[in-house]
Formats: sequence, C-alpha cells, structure tokens
Amino acid sequence: MYVAHDAAGGAAHERDAALEIIQREMTAFARRARGIAAHMHPELSLVSFTLLSHVEYQPGCRATDLATHYLLDKSTISRQVSVLERAGLVARGVDPVDARVHVLHLTAHGVEVLAQVNEARRQAFRRRLADWGAADLDRFAEYLLRYNGAAGEAGDESGGESVPLVE
Repeated sequence: MYVAHDAAGGAAHERDAALEIIQREMTAFARRARGIAAHMHPELSLVSFTLLSHVEYQPGCRATDLATHYLLDKSTISRQVSVLERAGLVARGVDPVDARVHVLHLTAHGVEVLAQVNEARRQAFRRRLADWGAADLDRFAEYLLRYNGAAGEAGDESGGESVPLVE
C-alpha cells in the first residue's frame, strides 16, 4: 500500500486503511447478496432479480439497453433474457415506434415473482437493521446514494446497479 510521505502522511494512511475496510466489507456484502438471493425465490437468481428490477423500472427497454447499462456483452444479456423468457417472467414485444426492435416487459408472473422477492428482501433488511435508529438509517441511505451516484460521475462504473451480473 502506498502511503504519502508529507505532513498529511498519517491522514493518508488512515484514509487508505478506511478504504481497505470499505472494499472488504462491500465484497462481503456482494457475496452475501448472491448467497441470499438463492433463498429468496427458487426462480430468481441475483442476476435475474437485477434484470427484472430494471425492466420493471424501465418498461419497454431493449436487451441492448440492459447491456449498455450494466456494461456487459450483448450475448451475456441475451442469454440472461432468454432464461427470464423461458421462466415466463419477461416477454419480448415489438417496439411501437420501430417494428425492427424488440422491447422487454414483465409478464404477470414476472410482476408477481418480483413483488414476492422485493417483499422478502424488505423483510430481510428490516430484520438486519432492526436495532438501527432513524438517523443511522438516513445516514446509511444517504451514503449509499452518494457512493452510487459518484460511480457514474467518475466514469468507472455504469452508474447504475453496482451488483456484478456474471454468475
């Protein structure tokens, strides 16, 4: 680890130590999220949940929009969307503006499954954060918004979901 050797050397070392803890804990969070996702609903992996959530938020998006948003190959997204289609969670339709383009929408089953998973996730967060006060929750939410918002500004991530989409 590089530590600056100036009057702020101690501060730089402390900052690096804090950044190391943040990186380690965020990695643990991502691992835990992938593990928990398997228990939330038998039909929905973390990848599937993430894509379904995006389609719910952006109905009528294209598979290429998903690829762009998550900085993934079109072929990777195509495979994932095919899995969602076979499970009856999304349907492709023709774009009303350009008939050459296929757009994605949640099916009734997809809406139902996503609602179940969202409720299970809310309950899990409520249990895990039950002893946190309102001020701590507000601060935590603010920090997460700030962190994820900075990703798009820095150009180092998609600026969207920060959960990796490769299973």
